[in-house]
Amino acid sequence: MRRDPRGFIRRLPAYLNALRGPAFLQFRDNAHVKGGGDYPTWIARHDFDAERDMGEVAAAVESLDVKPLISVVMPVYDTPADLLDQAIASVAAQIYPNWELCIADDCSTAPHVRPLLEDWQRRDERIKLVFREENGHISRATNSAFALASGEWIALLDHDDLLRPHALAEVAFEIARHPAAELIYSDEDKLDAKGNRYDPFFKPDFSRELFRSQNYLNHLTVHRAENIRAVGGWRPGFEGSQDYDLSLRVFEGIDAANIRHIPKVLYHWRAVDGSTAVSRDGKDYAHGAGMRALQEHVARVKLPAAVEEAPETPFYRLRFAVPEPQPLVSLIIPTRDRVELLKGCVESILEKTTYSNYEIVIVDNGSVEQSTLAYFKELKSRKNIRVLAYRKKFNYSAINNFAVGKAKGEIVGLINNDIEVISPDWLTEMVSWAAQPDVGCVGAKLYYANDTIQHAGVILGIGGVAGHSHKYFPRDHPGYFSRLKVIQNLSAITGACLIVRKKIFEAVEGLNAKDLAVAFNDVDFCLKVHEAGYRNVWTPYAELYHLESISRGAEDNPEKIARFISEATFMKNSWHSELKYDPFYSQNLSRFKEDFSMKE
Repeated sequence: MRRDPRGFIRRLPAYLNALRGPAFLQFRDNAHVKGGGDYPTWIARHDFDAERDMGEVAAAVESLDVKPLISVVMPVYDTPADLLDQAIASVAAQIYPNWELCIADDCSTAPHVRPLLEDWQRRDERIKLVFREENGHISRATNSAFALASGEWIALLDHDDLLRPHALAEVAFEIARHPAAELIYSDEDKLDAKGNRYDPFFKPDFSRELFRSQNYLNHLTVHRAENIRAVGGWRPGFEGSQDYDLSLRVFEGIDAANIRHIPKVLYHWRAVDGSTAVSRDGKDYAHGAGMRALQEHVARVKLPAAVEEAPETPFYRLRFAVPEPQPLVSLIIPTRDRVELLKGCVESILEKTTYSNYEIVIVDNGSVEQSTLAYFKELKSRKNIRVLAYRKKFNYSAINNFAVGKAKGEIVGLINNDIEVISPDWLTEMVSWAAQPDVGCVGAKLYYANDTIQHAGVILGIGGVAGHSHKYFPRDHPGYFSRLKVIQNLSAITGACLIVRKKIFEAVEGLNAKDLAVAFNDVDFCLKVHEAGYRNVWTPYAELYHLESISRGAEDNPEKIARFISEATFMKNSWHSELKYDPFYSQNLSRFKEDFSMKE
């Protein structure tokens, strides 16, 4: 067969037949999309279309200076004939020509498997086969397929799934853009039994903490072959999560900056009976293997953390130990009158917080009500509470900078006076993360009084500057691909409840009191911390109520509106690139809504 991108035209019908079913492209009216939105409409507007885009992609492939050999590795066992044929056809239909398909049959008992594979090998010299003499399960079979590979890059394909026609071309483009890349992954979706596409997973760029919570890399994943060899390939005993185990071990030896994400759907994960896409048993099987893989990873890299099951999900939680002795935490609470609100905040901290080594630093910004002043007097009698007076005009940034300068703790917490504690170990959880040497800001899961989500992290670019992740979702909702239930990295978190080491706060010169007196100072601060080389972390295991600026009021007069516009303009000018592309979100999702809906 000619290795010519234009040969894709000849192979396209075979690929389309892999998708074509009784309802090909007849999408369900209410297709299940975790983030909301109309997936068929998104596909029509934004996805690769073979008739429209094939020529452009083929031309781009031909213009590549280097076309690395990509070995597609596929273990096979008793795959239904039509599904196996379609999987191979999806590789044969690739626009990118410099590939090889390495197939290891794991001693299949189904009589159709061998002749089908041999027929494909006769039709395309790029297909390599090995027939194992005994069944060894997926890890050993994958190693057998990998042993056939001569490519510099290894792409993983399950025996009943499909690659998009442009999948390997996009991988080659990414390699050309980033020659230092070590591991590449893409977005994915699912195929139902009728060939309907659904459930797209639009992923963030690499998030260390999210990766240690779930194997979101999943499909399509492409590794440098030398890295797979360096770690010894796939390990028997981790079947079900063998690829997660491999990626964890590879990750330990590479720079995370060289883990590259292609924000395009390049892989169809087929949802058939018995697959982990639909099977509860399959998910349980994979979950246990994934837990062991993560536990061994944590031990190898010597993280002071225990691996636990993430509640209400099939994913994982790292629980770090708090340093001994416990570091002193200074909880800074700016306030002005509204004594009942302040009481709710302070008393909930005192009554519910199990972490013992903290001080509360209340910053009074001009309270005049007698009930408030009386409460301050009462609080001063408590050994771990101080009340500081800040007599200048309200400036949230300046108030907190002033208080941090007076703080005795090596860790500081920015706390709004309309916060109330829910989970007693909230501070233990947040401090355990803030104490990690490469972690900067740590954020919490905050609810409105009606138990809907107020804050689950900040997404850059929504509404022009920033918005809150999953705002107004019900308290028990798992979120977009369980992101409300797992620890993850985010670009920014709200200053309503933010924990950070004091030395980091001071190193980035605190909050910007000159340009961001009220709004966006927390986002700006988090971006400065990230720029300084720290990872910002959000945890769902620190839960609190937040009544959202009830003590300050709304932006409802000309002065406040003008100030808000000025602060938004400053952010757009200062962080233009960051607001345009948030690495922990997806460009395929909405920049106008906070609910992870698909891009309009």
